[in-house]
Amino acid sequence: MPRPRTVAALLSVVLAGALASGCAADPEPSGGRDTVSLATSDHLGGAPVHVAQERGLWAGEGIDAAVTTQPTGRDALNAVLGGQAQLGVVGDLPAVTAALGGRELRVVADLSRFSDWRLLTRTDHGITGFAALKGRKVGVPQGTNVEYALSRMLASAGLTAADVTIVNLAPNQVTSALARGDVDAGVTFPSFYDSTRTTLGDRYAELPFTGYTARTLLVAGPEATERTTAAVLRALRKAEGRLAADPAGARKDVLAQSKGALQAGYVDAFQPRYAYGATLSPELLAQLTEEAAWAKTAQKLPGSADRATLLRHLDPAPLKAVDPAAVTVR
Repeated sequence: MPRPRTVAALLSVVLAGALASGCAADPEPSGGRDTVSLATSDHLGGAPVHVAQERGLWAGEGIDAAVTTQPTGRDALNAVLGGQAQLGVVGDLPAVTAALGGRELRVVADLSRFSDWRLLTRTDHGITGFAALKGRKVGVPQGTNVEYALSRMLASAGLTAADVTIVNLAPNQVTSALARGDVDAGVTFPSFYDSTRTTLGDRYAELPFTGYTARTLLVAGPEATERTTAAVLRALRKAEGRLAADPAGARKDVLAQSKGALQAGYVDAFQPRYAYGATLSPELLAQLTEEAAWAKTAQKLPGSADRATLLRHLDPAPLKAVDPAAVTVR
């Protein structure tokens, strides 16, 4: 994956009025503009960010935006937790583990949903169902949504992580590990499905799985203000409109922003499989609560996994300021 990329969008329209704060206190704007830093990745769940960046949509919201692209959403989360970014585009599981760890983090929007997962394997390994994973080696990038996807695959066959040998691999290492025979199967990001198929050739096999809906979240760190967060969400709303009205143009925007990290065939095939639209829903809260219970058991994490605790990590104020109807969680 490419090294982090930073692109500053210098804008000219002043955002009028401050919203009631649910994040940190608003700083004085610099030069008549608010500033905001946002960490994301090339993951298609964050496509609205790439469209907003490519189209300069921050301009209408009176903000100076610095967007940094990280290798994964987990890395984007670490940038927020480490103070390098005010906002981050991350997966649901990393956000849950941060919340359980007592980190100061607020989920301000569920940006997109995706459920087209695949278990990757080889024809000569004889894995024709998830039950056949028992006793096998499975490669997965731990700490990401992909790890939770694997847990749901195993659960569908009555298995747990204790029934397999988990091999922690970077997302781009799963393909080579399969090719060498270091693992019997693997789960990775969808952007590596085609390269695995190409590498394995006639030996390639996959098991589709739709039993887990991964959510791409916009999270705010302690330095994020409600004013700038709402401004970012307004720009992302405009980007969602472009995704809906001109899907082909939006895919070009995403490819341009990836600067070669993503291939056109992958974006064309998979971007339409994401459901975009910023929301905060009861379904999101239920899923975060379920994942928290799993993470406490599987990863021996501290903290409470009850609904009330997870609810406290949701900050609906910025999204309510932009679109009250998008916030249905209570």
